[in-house]
Amino acid sequence: MTTSAASARSLAAYAVARILREGVTLDAALKDALVAANPKLAPSVRSLSYGAVRGYYRHEAVLGALLSTPVRSLDFLVRALLSVALYELEDERTPEYAVVDAAVQTAKATDAVRAAGLINAVLRRYLRERKTLDADIARNPATRHASPVWLADRFRADWPVRWTQLLAAGDAQAPMWLRVNSQRATTEEYLEKLREARIGARAEARVPYAIALDSPCDVSALPGFAEGLVSVQDLGAQCVAFPLGLAAGQRVLDACAAPGGKTALIAERQPDLSRVVAVDVDPQRLVRVQENLKRGDLRADVISGDAGAPGAWWDGVPFDRILLDAPCSALGIIRRHPDIRLRKSPSDIDKLPQLQTRLLNSAWSMLASGGRLVYATCTVTRSENRDLVGAFLSNTPGAASLSAEHWEGWPNFGEADEYGRQIFPGEAGADGFYYAALTKQ
Repeated sequence: MTTSAASARSLAAYAVARILREGVTLDAALKDALVAANPKLAPSVRSLSYGAVRGYYRHEAVLGALLSTPVRSLDFLVRALLSVALYELEDERTPEYAVVDAAVQTAKATDAVRAAGLINAVLRRYLRERKTLDADIARNPATRHASPVWLADRFRADWPVRWTQLLAAGDAQAPMWLRVNSQRATTEEYLEKLREARIGARAEARVPYAIALDSPCDVSALPGFAEGLVSVQDLGAQCVAFPLGLAAGQRVLDACAAPGGKTALIAERQPDLSRVVAVDVDPQRLVRVQENLKRGDLRADVISGDAGAPGAWWDGVPFDRILLDAPCSALGIIRRHPDIRLRKSPSDIDKLPQLQTRLLNSAWSMLASGGRLVYATCTVTRSENRDLVGAFLSNTPGAASLSAEHWEGWPNFGEADEYGRQIFPGEAGADGFYYAALTKQ
């Protein structure tokens, strides 16, 4: 085992332990872990961290069958080290004996030194009993797909036919999608630039300007990225253009706009809008909105404010189009952010409809008569999507839903409900998104 390998494993374990202990995001944990690390270690640290987090609940089930004490009685770092090792054993690119030896040596080089013997014993027992243990784990869809039980139960209640499909979607690595700036290039022109750069890619013909890379790469390798020729944005997020129905002369509000991907898309797709306003309650995240707009040489008024309390920032002139990309449980993007399963709880999700309803009512008050409001989330729960929109329509005179048949160009993604469309994670390679278009009579 090399020193670099040991360092990558220890950095990954410390990152995973921080998620378990502090509830920070995986991206934040990795950013901190890699600050002083050798840049050459970054790919290994990311791979080990994502693998350990993506499979954590499956690993926890395995450990539960091997330990005489509850898994959660173990120190966070010990649990993280074991999860990293179990991921490596699943990955099978490293010989089994090397994985066990590396895990023990890594423990000895970290704050988990006292658990080195336990780690050695547990992993060796797993290898002896692996076939039986893995078969037992596979019988339960929740543990097979590394899901907490509460999440599997919620998926089953909301989607009794699709629930195992939703669980399985979290096992996959999300593709890297690009959005070509329609003011700068066509899809074919940018595909040619990628070919010249020897970057494999394909266009998604059903969604204009959407390109999927064959393999993820650093944005610095993308031709014209720094000049705003292209942006990184999931296919499901790009579908927001269809229900919005943008046209020249409209006043458009992007509520809850950060980090600004959809604001930029709006400005790109219709450069002759009367005004684009991007609002977000978090001033620090608005920096990203401004950066995205500047990179693409796009125009929008960026305002720090609460979309749920417009009196402090709104000029009183109604908007023709409003996008409310509401804060949500983000269960539709688990494959991109697997730490969501470790950081969310049922109580967290149950609080969200109240916030979402407050924002929806507020946004509605700013919509012009005859205007259109698009309610969007990147989740799949009924309580945050269909049920919430249905309750709003029942309680709001003059509000009506506009079905996807009237969204010009809609690619027929997703499953229709009474009010909108639910795109499922992995469908056409997209993340999970919900869209409902509401009109004001």
